[in-house]
Amino acid sequence: MDFKVLDRARRTSGPLQVDLVEAYAQGRISRRNFVKRGTVLGLSVPFMSTIIAACGSDSKKSSGSTATTAAGGSATTTGGSTAAGTPVKGGTLKIASQTPSGPLDPVAMADLGSYGIVAQSFEFLCTLGDADIAPGLAESWTPNADGSEWTFVLRKGVKWQDPASGAFTADDVVATMERLVEAKNAGLNGVLDKGGCVAKDPNTVVFTLIAPNGLFPYLVSVYNAQTVITPKAYAAGTAFETKPDGTGPWKMTKYDKATGATFVPNPDWWGGSVYLDQVDWVFSDDISTQVSGVVGGATDAIVQFSAVGGDALLNSKDFTVINSRTANHRQIWMRCDTGQFTDKRVRQAFAMCLDRDLMNQQLFKGTADIGNDHPIAPVYPYFDDSVPQRKKDIEGAKKLLAAAGVTSLKAVLNAPKLQEIPELAVLVQNSAKELGWDIQLNIESTDTFYNEWCLTYDPICDGGQEFGIVDYGHRATPDVYLNAAYATGTWNSAHFKNDDFNAAFKEYQAALDVTGHKAACKKLETIANEEVPYAIPYFYPSLAAVSNKFTGLRVSALGQMFVDTAGKVS
Repeated sequence: MDFKVLDRARRTSGPLQVDLVEAYAQGRISRRNFVKRGTVLGLSVPFMSTIIAACGSDSKKSSGSTATTAAGGSATTTGGSTAAGTPVKGGTLKIASQTPSGPLDPVAMADLGSYGIVAQSFEFLCTLGDADIAPGLAESWTPNADGSEWTFVLRKGVKWQDPASGAFTADDVVATMERLVEAKNAGLNGVLDKGGCVAKDPNTVVFTLIAPNGLFPYLVSVYNAQTVITPKAYAAGTAFETKPDGTGPWKMTKYDKATGATFVPNPDWWGGSVYLDQVDWVFSDDISTQVSGVVGGATDAIVQFSAVGGDALLNSKDFTVINSRTANHRQIWMRCDTGQFTDKRVRQAFAMCLDRDLMNQQLFKGTADIGNDHPIAPVYPYFDDSVPQRKKDIEGAKKLLAAAGVTSLKAVLNAPKLQEIPELAVLVQNSAKELGWDIQLNIESTDTFYNEWCLTYDPICDGGQEFGIVDYGHRATPDVYLNAAYATGTWNSAHFKNDDFNAAFKEYQAALDVTGHKAACKKLETIANEEVPYAIPYFYPSLAAVSNKFTGLRVSALGQMFVDTAGKVS
């Protein structure tokens, strides 16, 4: 170990960075987590490389591996890209994707289909990188001593696609954040207040947070999909398809909600030229239709598909499968404030009737992580596995129901027709029969479901039903889940309120290292598991596939596909 190098690093770094360097030097975190955490804290790649070299070999096993796999392969990452190849100029890429559920409103969108389309033209302060996030519209960022203030330095010379929007400046970032605060954005609600983002100069913004937050850059990254930066004059409620703009590599020239969208290169993109001449997005709500379209050559890539029904892609040598271990999950909500689930013993009994192993095998061929009715996935470095795993126990569940005075229960389970969710709903229905419950299914199109579930952000986005299933895509940290579904309530379908949980969440947000986050997460896991506003039976891997005729595609574990470096293979 080169102590001189470490001493220099200590003298030239802030308190948070020094703590991270010490944690890595002492072997308390792996090299992979050092790089991830260092990126969040704004450390440069050369700086981190110097520290790694000074500390010698990494004795801790990395929690991830390469993201791309051959047919039937397996990988554990939080994002990935296609295999290496030499791209050539020209050609059209066709991508199969979920149909957007409503207008492409960058502030209020709440589904994967919208996320992917909007992110082709609008960009984030922090984009997708090898360590989860990387510089995007922000070249760099640094926290103050306790993580309560973050300074972001913006790229110069960035242009909006619409000349009427002028040049990209700090004012655009400030206006975007004000709109997000007003809308109670799922990641920023309770983190950033009105006036919390200010322009220090045209190329610098300073975020003053409500409380210290050691993971803040994730909340203005690809993993908080609504934080794409829009022009200063871009009023809340504006739909992207009615006012195309952005700073990104692609310009939208056509949009039909029923069929798809077309993008062509933005010649003024700050990142340079792209390889492809055109990208076509082909929409469908039916995964089998998407899979058959890719296999049959109608499309070249698929943003996300399921293990069940995806054998033609998983077993084909003509496609590269991007397999990411994620925090993707489904929340089976039960309203805590009114109706049949107000007694937590009823909610616990329901959670105890679920056969999680069966769900994993039937829906994901055993590739998912078993859930324990809290949103802290095993993929996170601060997941605490000491909280006892809930298992199927029909007799124990019946005893709880008897103690609660519940002899029968009849309810409607509301859910969207999305990937494996209809099959999950049937499994839930069958499991509940063992308790003597009569569960009727209401499976709707994503358009109908989300338009009802998310009519408004005032006071919350939930549709009002007492029982249902909603999907949650991967986030690099669990902040959005903990904040929106449990603490502040922006997406709180269960109408859950718990002072102890909220206090533990504040402790989690204020933590500045993995040890602090893990201690707070144990409390959060314990409370969520005990109260069960949501049954969370599994965390499933994200699967995307790309024809081997193309290279350079990148996919976030949330499910956004980026094609700025994509091209046909020579």
